[in-house]
Amino acid sequence: MLVNATQMLQAAERGHYGIAAFNTNDLEWTRSILLAAEELQSPVIIQCTAGAAKWMQGFKVCADIVRDLTESMNITVPVAMHLDHGSYEDCFKAIDAGFTSIMYDGSHEPTFDLNLERTAEIVKLCHSKGLSVEAEVGGIGGVEDGVASKGELADPAQCKAIADTGVDFLACGIGNIHGLYPDNWEGLSFDQLEKIKAEVGDLPLVLHGGTGIPTDQIQKAISMGVAKINVNTDLQVALARAIRKFVEEGKDLEGKNYDPRKFLKPGFDAIVERAKELVVTFGSDGKGWA
Repeated sequence: MLVNATQMLQAAERGHYGIAAFNTNDLEWTRSILLAAEELQSPVIIQCTAGAAKWMQGFKVCADIVRDLTESMNITVPVAMHLDHGSYEDCFKAIDAGFTSIMYDGSHEPTFDLNLERTAEIVKLCHSKGLSVEAEVGGIGGVEDGVASKGELADPAQCKAIADTGVDFLACGIGNIHGLYPDNWEGLSFDQLEKIKAEVGDLPLVLHGGTGIPTDQIQKAISMGVAKINVNTDLQVALARAIRKFVEEGKDLEGKNYDPRKFLKPGFDAIVERAKELVVTFGSDGKGWA
C-alpha cells in the first residue's frame, strides 16, 4: 500500500533501524525492489528524481507504475512514493501526480532565507494533503560535482531552522556524497551528526549517498538518528556486474537469451538480492506494518 513516509521514519528513528530508499528506473527495476521488500517484510521508499521522471515520460507515469505494482503484486508492506531532490517547481508536479512524499531540495537556492521560505510553503501545502516532506541542509554533491575526499557539512543552526518549519525528516550533509566513494574519502563526520541531532531532537534524519559507506559507519549513523538511507548506485552496480558476468560466460549466445527479458533477468535478480542484503544491514527486515 502507498503511504506517506512520516510514520515509518518516526518508527525507524525510535527503533534505531533505517528505511531503504531506492530510486525507480523502470517497471522491472521497481518490481525487483518491491519483491525484496515484501519477502523481508520491510517498509521501503521508492524514489523518483526529475531526471528519472523525464526518462519515464513524466512524474505521473512513475507514480502510476509504483501504485499499480503494489496493487498487482499484493504488496503488504508500507511503500512511500517519494520525490527525490525536487526543485520548487518539481514539488508541485509530483504532488499533482499522486506522490505520497515530497523532498524539496532548497540547498541550491541563492539564499538560505529563500530555502527556508519555500520549505515552509511546501510543508504547509503537503501537510494539508496528508503528504510527508523532506528537506535538505548542506548540499550533497558527488565526484562529478568536484567533491573528492569530503562532502559538505551541514550547519546545525540551519538544520534547526529548517526543522522548525515542520518538515517530517531532514537530509543533512555529514561528509556523504552521491555515487561511488573515492579511495581518499574521509568518511562520515559523526561529530557533526551529533551536533545536528542535538539541535533537531527526534526528527528523523536522512543519509543520501548510501552506496559504499562501510557497514559499521552506516549502522553507527542509524544508532545516532539516521532513519532513511538513499541507495541508488549500489543497485546499478549490482545489475551491471550480473549482466557482465552473463555475457562473459557466453550465456547471451545460448538459446533465445538475446531476448531482452532473458538478457536482463540476471541483473534484476541481482537487484533483488542486493536490496535484501541492504535491508538486513539497515535493520528494517520484519518491520513492515499493514
